[in-house]
Amino acid sequence: MLTVRDAEARAAALIEAARKAGADAADVVYSGDSSTGVQVRLGELEDVVRSEGEEIGLRFFLGRRSATVSSSDLSAEAIEALVERAAAMAREAPEDPYSGLAPEDRLLKGEPVDIDGDDGADPSPAEIKVRALEIEDSARSVPGVTNSEGAGASSGRGIMVLATSHGFCRGYSTSGYSASASVIAGTGSDMQRDYAHHSVRHHRDLDPPEAIGQLAGERAVARLNPGKLSSGRMSVVFDPRVGGSLVGHLVGAITGPSITRRTSFLLGREDEELFGPSVTVRDDPHRRRGLASKPFDAEGLPTAPSDIVAGGRITRWLLDSASARQLGLEPTGHAVRSAAGAPGAGATNLHIEPGPLSPAELIADIGLGLYVTELIGQGVNPVTGDYSRGASGFIIENGAIGAPVAEITIAGNLIDMFRELSPASDLEHRRSVNVPTLRIEGMTVAGA
Repeated sequence: MLTVRDAEARAAALIEAARKAGADAADVVYSGDSSTGVQVRLGELEDVVRSEGEEIGLRFFLGRRSATVSSSDLSAEAIEALVERAAAMAREAPEDPYSGLAPEDRLLKGEPVDIDGDDGADPSPAEIKVRALEIEDSARSVPGVTNSEGAGASSGRGIMVLATSHGFCRGYSTSGYSASASVIAGTGSDMQRDYAHHSVRHHRDLDPPEAIGQLAGERAVARLNPGKLSSGRMSVVFDPRVGGSLVGHLVGAITGPSITRRTSFLLGREDEELFGPSVTVRDDPHRRRGLASKPFDAEGLPTAPSDIVAGGRITRWLLDSASARQLGLEPTGHAVRSAAGAPGAGATNLHIEPGPLSPAELIADIGLGLYVTELIGQGVNPVTGDYSRGASGFIIENGAIGAPVAEITIAGNLIDMFRELSPASDLEHRRSVNVPTLRIEGMTVAGA
């Protein structure tokens, strides 16, 4: 894997080669990553994986015609062939009136924001193994845990570089560390599985091994002997580790390609108060050590924190340059892409701002409801917003979380669900999408 400086030089040279081959404009994306992972099970080493990879992609423009070609071979011969192939493909491509680089005057100027995404640490495989063993030992020590699917820990580093024929050429590196455990509680036909996981940018920010293991074990034991829940319309409360998926559905509906293709359930609802007036959804690409932080987007535009929902209303679509041109709007600094494709649009570190009530206060008035800790299936229609997913979790009775329940389906429509959403006060930034405990009124629950 190249260093950031070497990757910038390689990308700039590829831009120059594309220009010499007749490109009217071009951009290059380099991505590289390396990682070491250790998996253990029942106290024994099960697997050690070391991987390294890199890819470089060239987008070659001839007027409004373009082609994107990528290669994992960075030799001089491969790069020469890459340019020739891109030029030949671009000559045969159809014209696209909306394609092109990002506006030159919108590109990042000056020093980028420091996202503090790389701590420079490089733990040895032996250290990683010790962490994984400690995690599993902790999980297996929880009374009621009877088996293990394993525990793992990993360390890695990634590099991203973007160069364009407008003269932009920048890159940055990120480190990443993760740890997890998955265990089984119970015996015979009454066995339940659950897990715990933590990912961070800085090694010292990882939860202690014993905390991860204990949480996985306690979660599995808590699910033993699940009962049934009567069907009906009731309040559904989403645990923070699953509630973020609701934000994911929102983001999918407000990205440029969904709007230009008219495949979003939010079309025509730009001026509606979709959430309660106190609900704010914030996108923060500058969060230090954030899992999705970045100083510039995949087209070279500067990123900036913004509220994508404020006062309960959507404030903007998330646009790359092509979708912005098609809609007659300006790009928003949300372009995303891989080396092998053209840009699309997406968010970075997202969160729902916390509300005033603690989780206990949020559920205190629920006579009968459901607390969801796991969602199953992909039953969400992005065009209509219809929502139907399998779920398991715990019954809520008389304002308190009670016995575990399983084999449940929850259903509704995302428009109605957003309108009835209330956040608790327990927001923690542990993922790229973070939410507090969320309550949604009047969902349809199909149980026993």
